[in-house]
Amino acid sequence: MDALIHPSILSADFANLAAELERVADADMVHVDVMDAHFVPNLTLGLPVVERLVAVSPRPLDVHLMVTDADRWAPPYAELGAASVTIHAEASQAPIRTARELRRLGVRAGLALRPATPVEPFLPLLAEIDMLLVMTVEPGFGGQSFLDSMLPKIRTARQAIREQDLDVWIQVDGGVSEETVARAAEAGANVMVAGSAVYGASDAGAEIARLRKLAGAHLH
Repeated sequence: MDALIHPSILSADFANLAAELERVADADMVHVDVMDAHFVPNLTLGLPVVERLVAVSPRPLDVHLMVTDADRWAPPYAELGAASVTIHAEASQAPIRTARELRRLGVRAGLALRPATPVEPFLPLLAEIDMLLVMTVEPGFGGQSFLDSMLPKIRTARQAIREQDLDVWIQVDGGVSEETVARAAEAGANVMVAGSAVYGASDAGAEIARLRKLAGAHLH
């Protein structure tokens, strides 16, 4: 299992997104937060912008939908070329059906959990998804501090994935930095979403390499 780094363009300069994507050309994927000002209080971007990002990005896009009615909105992002689409369990009426539709469309299906949402009810669904996103901050804003209280949730999910002999990624999103990435990896997360840590660095590529090395050293 490799450590993967997905920089979040939520921390990028939105006036220069093409150039900002080039800054993270060494990443494994680029994390794109879609927020609707309903499921979370913030508003970011939608289908037309993501479609253009797909066209110009040097790396595949990992789209994280923080929107109400996720079952309706997920397939269009798959159809326009995202490599991975993640929906929130709290915003989905039919997560298995939606995950199967995403896979049918040829993309990785992700399921995200807010900090207050327990992981245990979703462990039987792990075979239906390709990635579990454990939010390590409250979704909606960048720059928050990493919630260490989420580490047991990550450990529980990783143990269940091993017991079921599945190849499911665990992604963490929120407060990921050189100070926190090792703890997340030790708990069982292998995909790190880093926003300000990468885009706030003078050399984004070097920071991606540092985070990948730190995470990889603690994965087991």
